[in-house]
Order: sequence, then structure tokens, then C-alpha cells
Amino acid sequence: MSQADATVVQLPEDERPTKWYNILADLPEPLPPPKDPETGPSRLKALPELLLAECLRQENSTQRWIDIPQEIQDLYVQAGRPRPLIRAARLEKRLGTPAHLYYKTEFYSPTGSHKVNTALAQAWYAKREGYERVTTETGAGQWGTALAYAASLVDLKTTIYWVRAVHDWKTQRRHFMKLYGATVHASPSSETNVGRALLKGQPDHPGSLGIAVSEGLEDARRDDRAIYCLGSVLNHVLLHQTVIGLETQRQFERIGVEPDLMVSSLGGGSNFGGFTLPFFADAFRGKEIRFIAAQSAAAPNLQGEYRYDFADHAELTPMLKMYTLGHKTDLRPVRGDGLRYHGCSPILSLLRHLGYIDTIAYPEDERHVFERARQFVQTEGFLPAPESAYSIACAIDEALKCKETGEAKVIAFNVSGHGFMDMEGYAQVLGL
Repeated sequence: MSQADATVVQLPEDERPTKWYNILADLPEPLPPPKDPETGPSRLKALPELLLAECLRQENSTQRWIDIPQEIQDLYVQAGRPRPLIRAARLEKRLGTPAHLYYKTEFYSPTGSHKVNTALAQAWYAKREGYERVTTETGAGQWGTALAYAASLVDLKTTIYWVRAVHDWKTQRRHFMKLYGATVHASPSSETNVGRALLKGQPDHPGSLGIAVSEGLEDARRDDRAIYCLGSVLNHVLLHQTVIGLETQRQFERIGVEPDLMVSSLGGGSNFGGFTLPFFADAFRGKEIRFIAAQSAAAPNLQGEYRYDFADHAELTPMLKMYTLGHKTDLRPVRGDGLRYHGCSPILSLLRHLGYIDTIAYPEDERHVFERARQFVQTEGFLPAPESAYSIACAIDEALKCKETGEAKVIAFNVSGHGFMDMEGYAQVLGL
């Protein structure tokens, strides 16, 4: 068996990344900076009150490599990094495709998703900067769980505003967050002015990530001992997630394989960005590699408008240049609710604008996506999170195109989380 035929590609512990990759050093053109709206108080001047000092420095850095502090490296090792890259040989055989399929196993984490990569960094920085509590939003629940886990390891309290449409059906994940010591509120909540105003007009409001962000920000701003942590979209979050792509690069190098196509699901962008950004440097230099973002038609933000917009519902954040559906747009809840966000990371939005990223939006009923996930479960054995099912669906669809053309493409995709706490969603969509 050749190295390229290896089923599981491990990365030795001594080859794990010790620096994060910052793509701002290599972008084909400068990233449009955040800006203030034409009226109202300056959101830019308020940024030091909204973000950790170290994260704000990283947000604006153009240094190509940023050292991962040894303490965070140790936390990464405890959380199971490096993580395997697996050749989906059984899935290839089931599909009858000449394509070679490889998936990164981000579901091998204490909380079940890639979100721990930035949660551990942000929690450690928050503790070092003297805070006692962190606040945040969560959509699917993976980010909230990850931050609760990370905060518990460094002895911080956590307050989570969880999109109500998901909070109300994912009872096991809610218990999981509380087991880590977190306080969890369905959003919109009665805990903030933003939430109370929305509940007054609609008591059963399903919520959105944009609303939950506003609540997390409002909570942190009224408490000097608290700081807000964001799970996606911003530059420093994608920076922390590049450990995924950096590991994947080295794993492909070890077996002498280069991906032709990289696929991952995309909501705000942390999963897609973390997996793909280290590979974009090669694409900028002319290497032929295609990138596809798999999205939900409930929130196809990369098919929106490329313009400045707020990152939250209540307009507490600066305006970001990004692909957006509008920060106050009502978005229909789906089971892959981590993909239901109005805007996309400014970095990925610029890359989309420059033609480096393709996108596909799958129907809101999610039947096709979950059927593809069923194929993956029955051949590879791992149960993906609903959001990760979009990545799997796109990879399978592309592999079937290779079956028609006879092309033996190498397709890499990221399984960003497990679905052990999402079975009710699968059962309802697939009629199990």
C-alpha cells in the first residue's frame, strides 16, 4: 500500500503547528477596514471595551505568523490536537467514484467541534487580562459549549445567549453547557434591553445569531469584570482556527498528495476559514485549487450583497465590509442552525469577491443534505453535526460529478463537529 492509500493520516505531536497563520499578510489586496456608521456614537472607539486586548491586536496584525503561547499549545494537546485526516475509502467505493475523498476529524474534541480552537485561546487571554467572566452568543450550541469548556479550564464564569429556536430543542447540549458551569439564556431574553424589546413585540421570537451577539455584547459592557468573546466572523477567530488547515497541509505532504478541491460548510466562516486559509497562499501563487463553501438556502450570505453592514442586530458593532443578507433580515430556523447568520467573515468575503471561493446553498428542508450524511454514517461510521452534513453533502455531490467525468480529483472536506446531541433533527428530517 502506498502512502497515498493510507486510510488514517496521523501527524506526529512534534510536527503540530506552534504558530497561527495570518492570511492578512498574503491577501491579493488590502482587507477593507471596519468603519463607523454615519450617525451615532463611534463603534470603533468602543472596540477596546468589546474585545480582548490581545485579540484586538491580532485582529489588526499583518504579521504572517503569530506564535501560539505555550500554555495554549498545552491546552490544544489536551484537547486532542493534532487530529487525524482520514481517507473515505468506503464512501468512495459506495459512490463508485474515481475521486479520492479525505476528511479532517474536528469532531475529535472534548465538546465535539472545531470551536475549541479559538475558545481555548480566547479564554486563556481573558484570564490573563484579569477578567472573571466571559459572555457570548451561540447558534447551533457548539460554540457556547466550547467556550463554557475553555472557561472552566481556566476558572472563568460563562454567560451564553443561545438562539431560542435551537435552545428549545437541544436540551442535552444545554445540560452539557451547564455541566461546565455556564449560565444559559434563550435569546432573545429578558436579561437585556435588546432582548426585552424584541420579546415585547413577539413573545415567541425564534431569535438569531445577530440578536444573540447583541445580547452578549450588552451584558459584557455593563460589567467591568466581564468581556465578550465571539465564535466566528472576525479575523482573530479565523486566525486561531488555522491550526486545522496547517495540520491538514502537513498531513497531505506526508502522503505526497495535493487536494484539487477543498469543501466545508459556512455560516460566519470560522470552520471554512480555519480549514482552507493556509491553502489560499498556494492559490495566490497560481496553484490550481478550488474552494467551495456549502451553505443553507435559509442564510446564503455569500450570495448576498458585498457591502458594509453591522455584525449584530442592535448595531453595537462597527460596520464590516462583507457579503451580507442584511443584519435585521428574518432568517428561517433550520436544523443546521449554525449556518443561519446574515453575514460572512470579511476575509472570506473579500476572497469570494475576488473569485477565489464558489458557493452552493442547499434547500431549507435539508433532506438532501441529511441523506448525504446518512451515506457518510453508513460507510465511515461517524455521526456529523447538521452543519458538517453540508460539507459532506457538497463533497459527495462533487465526487459524483467526478464519476460522470472520470476525473480522479482529490477532494478534502472538514467534518467540523459530531452530531451526538442533534439526533432529534436528523430524526425529524429523515423520518427515522
